[in-house]
Amino acid sequence: MKSITINGSKRESVGKVATKALRNAGQVPCVLYGGNEAVHFSAEEKAFKTLVYTPNVYTATIDLDGEKVTCILQDIQFHPVSDKILHIDFYQLFDDKEVTMEIPVTLVGKSPGVLIGGALRFPKRKLKVKALPANLPDTIEADISKLEIGDKLFVSEVKAENCTILHPENTVVAQVRMSRGAKATGTEEEGEAAAE
Repeated sequence: MKSITINGSKRESVGKVATKALRNAGQVPCVLYGGNEAVHFSAEEKAFKTLVYTPNVYTATIDLDGEKVTCILQDIQFHPVSDKILHIDFYQLFDDKEVTMEIPVTLVGKSPGVLIGGALRFPKRKLKVKALPANLPDTIEADISKLEIGDKLFVSEVKAENCTILHPENTVVAQVRMSRGAKATGTEEEGEAAAE
């Protein structure tokens, strides 16, 4: 999995006044969990753009005054009006400890159902998986090449190597439904056949 490096500075004071001052200076207050104790730090807001505003998933290497820690983004809070990042929680990764993370799904193949006018629905664009950090995939491929109109692709049919998908097997990842256009065409054909 790709990683992004973020340069941060440890925070000594963590009260409301200090936090507000940080935000006014274009910094985002953050907390790193998972180690022996929580580490409070801050980093420039623009440093998180590649990590936050993307459909891709990355691990983050937080560089705190020369001390580097590999982690994943666990939680993020946005301002309800301006959408600015208010706070981020990170979780430290350890090579021997499995971690849970949402991984984007990439559809591969061409669905015969879509080619004849069916509508593709893609309700599960991300799947929650559990794996060792080294085994976390960048994406999970879901093959839709056998989906006819009315067919569904379930989690049980999606392969993810070296990681466990944490969804019930009957969770629908993608499906092909009858589109309005296909319905109209079908009705016209039936009408013509009846007229003959």
